[in-house]
Amino acid sequence: MTAPKTSAGTIDQKDIARFNALANSWWDETGPMKPLHLFTPIRLDYIRKSIQNRGLISAKTSSDLPLAPLKILDIGCGGGLLAEPIARLGATVTAIDASTGAIAAAIAHAEAHNISIDYRCMASEELAAIADYHQHFDVIYASEVIEHVSDIHTFAQTIAHLLAPDGVVVITTINRTMPALLFAKFAAEYIVKIVPAGTHQFEKFVRPAELRSAFQDCGILIDDVTGFVPTPHGTFKMSSITAVNYGAAGSFA
Repeated sequence: MTAPKTSAGTIDQKDIARFNALANSWWDETGPMKPLHLFTPIRLDYIRKSIQNRGLISAKTSSDLPLAPLKILDIGCGGGLLAEPIARLGATVTAIDASTGAIAAAIAHAEAHNISIDYRCMASEELAAIADYHQHFDVIYASEVIEHVSDIHTFAQTIAHLLAPDGVVVITTINRTMPALLFAKFAAEYIVKIVPAGTHQFEKFVRPAELRSAFQDCGILIDDVTGFVPTPHGTFKMSSITAVNYGAAGSFA
């Protein structure tokens, strides 16, 4: 497989500037990243479920480090909200983000808690251009990222280049529906104001069929789509309802 070209890239520079401005807020559970903190447990559960469904780890393991054999890539890691718990479960984690502020925050927090993560400020295409990482990762996840990239087809091709033949890719994102426009965009940004205004662009939300098509074009079959819905306790649970938030997972066909 030919490595994706890096000239055009998939990074939206306006989004990077926006996240750089929030660099000091990543680990503030009451600040602008509060929604991601609330969303982290269900994202972690879905990633583990997807890994188990591919047989990469046993669902019945009693190990404190169930992910220890795995090499995992976190694309768009931000301040490390998912990379840290994944690393604590024993995985060898490489985590990348194009935001210098986010990576600085992630490194500082990991060092303060003595967690070993290979953080890098770079685009996924840049990592894919390094020969040693061709088909390298057992698991690649991009959580709340694909709705910020400029070209989802190039993004999918990059993941396919980095993913091991028997690996699994996991995406969590926002559907492009009227409920998502109302709740994930207008209500979240302008009414409840739980995320900064301008965080999302509705036209960049991704429908499950579009996600499947992008990955199918590079040989990856997305064979699981699971919705995430809020609970009365302020948390989230898995559901068949994918109208707003959902996760998708797959592997090479």
